[in-house]
Amino acid sequence: MKTEPASILKDTFGYNSFRPLQQEVINNVLARRDTLAVLPTGGGKSLCYQIPALIQTGLTVVVSPLIALMKDQVEQLRAAGVPAVVLNSTLSAEAYAANMEYVRRGQVKLLFVAPETLLTPRLFSLLDSVQVDLITIDEAHCISEWGHDFRPEYRQLVDVRRRYPKAVCLALTATATPRVRQDIKSSLGFAGSNEFVASFNRPNLYIEVAPREDALKQTETFLRRFKDQSGIIYCFSRRQVDDLAAYLTQKGYSARPYHAGLNDDERRRNQEAFIRDDVLIMVATIAFGMGINKPNVRFVLHYDLPKSIEGYYQEIGRAGRDGLPAHCLLLYHYSDAAKLRYFVDQKEGRERQVAMQHLEDILRYAEDTANCRRKPLLTYFGESYREDKCKNCDNCVATPPMLVNITIPAQKFMSCVKRTDERFGATYVIDVLRGSKAEKIINNGHDRVSTYGIGADMSKKQWMFLARQLARMGFLKQEDEFHTLSLTDKAMTALRQRSTIMGQMLSPLEETTAESRGEKYREPLYNHALFAILRQKRKSLADEAGLPPYVIFSDKTLVEMATYYPQSPQSLLNISGVGQVKARQYGEVFLEIIVSFCRKHDLEENKRREEEPVKIQSEPERPATRKGKGGSNRFVLVGQAYNAGDSLETLMQRYDVTLNTILDHLTRYVLNGNVLRQGKDLNLLTAVAPAERAEVFKVFEREGCSYLKPVFDALHGRVDYEDLKVLRLLYLVSTVQKS
Repeated sequence: MKTEPASILKDTFGYNSFRPLQQEVINNVLARRDTLAVLPTGGGKSLCYQIPALIQTGLTVVVSPLIALMKDQVEQLRAAGVPAVVLNSTLSAEAYAANMEYVRRGQVKLLFVAPETLLTPRLFSLLDSVQVDLITIDEAHCISEWGHDFRPEYRQLVDVRRRYPKAVCLALTATATPRVRQDIKSSLGFAGSNEFVASFNRPNLYIEVAPREDALKQTETFLRRFKDQSGIIYCFSRRQVDDLAAYLTQKGYSARPYHAGLNDDERRRNQEAFIRDDVLIMVATIAFGMGINKPNVRFVLHYDLPKSIEGYYQEIGRAGRDGLPAHCLLLYHYSDAAKLRYFVDQKEGRERQVAMQHLEDILRYAEDTANCRRKPLLTYFGESYREDKCKNCDNCVATPPMLVNITIPAQKFMSCVKRTDERFGATYVIDVLRGSKAEKIINNGHDRVSTYGIGADMSKKQWMFLARQLARMGFLKQEDEFHTLSLTDKAMTALRQRSTIMGQMLSPLEETTAESRGEKYREPLYNHALFAILRQKRKSLADEAGLPPYVIFSDKTLVEMATYYPQSPQSLLNISGVGQVKARQYGEVFLEIIVSFCRKHDLEENKRREEEPVKIQSEPERPATRKGKGGSNRFVLVGQAYNAGDSLETLMQRYDVTLNTILDHLTRYVLNGNVLRQGKDLNLLTAVAPAERAEVFKVFEREGCSYLKPVFDALHGRVDYEDLKVLRLLYLVSTVQKS
């Protein structure tokens, strides 16, 4: 067995290089030092214990909180040729005993167990009989009561450490604030220096927050952009989950519900169907997702406001684990704040204080329409984001918001805060401004203050938006416990000096600030027709083996195949995710498909330097071309996809462009000497009669195809530019085919 981490990385798992901090963590573990590693979702935490497990002589025990995660990890390891077993309550008595015997005989490198299982005499007896080299604690944030998913049984894991003092310990998590990280190390007795924290930034995620207006319509519009792709929709309540899942199913979407109110069998069936790509959309409460390692989730939609930044980051982190682009959309309505505050108010003491702080953090995040979305997310985890714009969130790609003079409504609001003695929250102040006759306002005598009723011309939603804006601008401060508003020195100065205040106002008609916030989800460039064929084959192989499709190959691996067209076993091994075992098991099947596709469409293999990483999130340097033809732009892939049978409408939706843009791509494809197999839909785009069409073709032959104006003028304007654009393409197609 090879003992170099880099060799195992390539030969067993099929990757050419480590992700940030993976190698450092692995080396630290191999040096027998207890280690805390905080790596973002999709950052490759699993390899940090899998590679040491294959180098060390003894057993690696992996403590994981969820059965689904353990099952998934074991399936993927076995597919890569790594001996791994799980011990949990889902196994039959016979299977449980058999797995224990494998461990006892030393035939297993990795053992996956839940914390409750590990803390039993039966498991202690088993582990006492073997050499335990590494204890890995996955989802280690569960140890901390300051984390978003505290589990008391995790606190007892320190007893396991004491029982096996010669074993090194590795704690792993994707989300941990500095406070949580300190709690983890203290609980497990780690030295402070052995901590590795990677960037929390997930650059492949497009992050967007939009006002929730017609939620069902917004959801359907969003889903139409992700045809045949997997995603998760998070809802606040179980009833919402059931209603939305039923609605989407009725509309023809492949959707299932998931929440704690379903019986165990139904939850398990729905989750399994989602993991295996039998169902594309999971509508769920936050009960779903922790530890789900499905890499090809292309979108996460929050139907309601999450309870905290940490929970929100964890949930959007389930998208794009394969490194390909994914879209995270949060629909926000101002009423979400009141709903969450009601539940926070049911708590007491420090628990209430923590929950209230979490709520205020997520509210500030959701209502910020000016700043990069990544900055507050990364700041929350103690990381400084140094870029001015990430170029991959709604605020960064949007046109800067129009600022207007909001001095008068701002003065009204701040004056009302002062007139009500700075003892109430925003909702109460707004009621006074709007002239509410609520009993509390009358009893307090606030119907007699000068600001009573002077804000009736604005809605509650408009006033609430203004209040939060004033708080962000530093004019208001809010006490955590009772949401009491008070004026800052900046506000008092502004009132005295009648300073001009510029900001945003919600439209009184639409009451929204978000329309189209710029370009969103960007698909990587690859041959979609080949990808679809490869994905279909992967699904059939997975179904035969009883495995999730991504255990065979991930979407990222198939995308690379559809980008570089490997034609030989050696070329296939250069594709990310293709190790020696998988190449032997599946290589011949996939190579046969790729070679056949390339032969049919006259394509050649795209070579790349061995050290060059695949450029998934932007155009590859050399996209697939016709043999002997050069090219470096999207027009090549559009032309190939059209030849493979994709319609004009499909191409417009895929690349989110107009028909004119697709026609331009196809024209350029033909002008570069490629053959375009003419489809019926091209002829349907023009109503020009055959005789006149022949005349237009003669003009193109005489005037050339570089510019349309000379042709337009020669025809004395009888054929408009839209028809000429189509006819030029048809002329070029017929000319190339004749040649």
